[in-house]
Amino acid sequence: MSQATQQEPWQWEEAHWRRLVNQVRAGRSYRPKTWKGGARCAVALSFDSDHETNELRDGGKSIGRMSWGQYGNRVGVPRIRKLLDRHGVKATFFVPAVAALLYPDEQRSLVADGHEIGVHGWIHELNSVLPYEAERDLMFRSIDALEELSGVRPVGLRTPSWDFSPNTLRIEQELGLLYDSSLMADEDCYELELDGTPSGITELPVEWVRDDAVYFMMNRFSALRPYTPPDAVLDIFRREFEAAYADGGLFQLTMHPHIITQRSRIWILEEIVRLARAKGDVWFATHAEIATYAKANAESGAPSPGKSE
Repeated sequence: MSQATQQEPWQWEEAHWRRLVNQVRAGRSYRPKTWKGGARCAVALSFDSDHETNELRDGGKSIGRMSWGQYGNRVGVPRIRKLLDRHGVKATFFVPAVAALLYPDEQRSLVADGHEIGVHGWIHELNSVLPYEAERDLMFRSIDALEELSGVRPVGLRTPSWDFSPNTLRIEQELGLLYDSSLMADEDCYELELDGTPSGITELPVEWVRDDAVYFMMNRFSALRPYTPPDAVLDIFRREFEAAYADGGLFQLTMHPHIITQRSRIWILEEIVRLARAKGDVWFATHAEIATYAKANAESGAPSPGKSE
């Protein structure tokens, strides 16, 4: 056990806390002057298809909670597919390998629709509690399983619960991934740095304020019982989109098939799509498309630009 681990944080030497901070950092900005086709704003819709893995990952055996996960496949994803098809929108689905193995036809159907499948862990495990060898093994097994099931090898990762270990970025490099979508250092795409060195991996950042779970997630056996009225959630998402549009930036949204697709909530997604479509100069794209375009078309040498207020 190192001396630092036996100390309180206020006792740490500067070299130690600087080392912790600098493990994974935001590097150069990948903000394009305009988006594809001259669009003012890019919209990246994503769905974390956790299904039963939310219960399985902690060793849970609740039939009720697993049925909630099954709703994501049985009702949620089909409802999302119909909505996206109706509006001609492509999206990214981040899928734990166990969920994909449970529902292989779901993944094949999404790929056939033109949507992207991304890595979301093996069984929605928490990376920060895993040793390097275990995290690497699960990540490699996950991407291989998704490729075998869907016919397309994933190029992006969203860590389960956005839980990013000191080894995650290194493993992403070993996998040769194009992008990550788990971190929150900006609103626009940027390059990740590993121990101060550019990693070559683009971050497509997330944020809890743009995640449906924080407003609607519920576990009756714990203190987790938030509930925000759907019209209030729409207002939050709408304001986030309007600000991104005014700024000429990226609007990224994270949703879950077992959460957003309830009858009293699915209209939130449809209203956001309609609002963006009505602008006329918005580019809807998968996370892979946006990461590729942002990196290739970033304003040269630009630091992260100031945001409009």
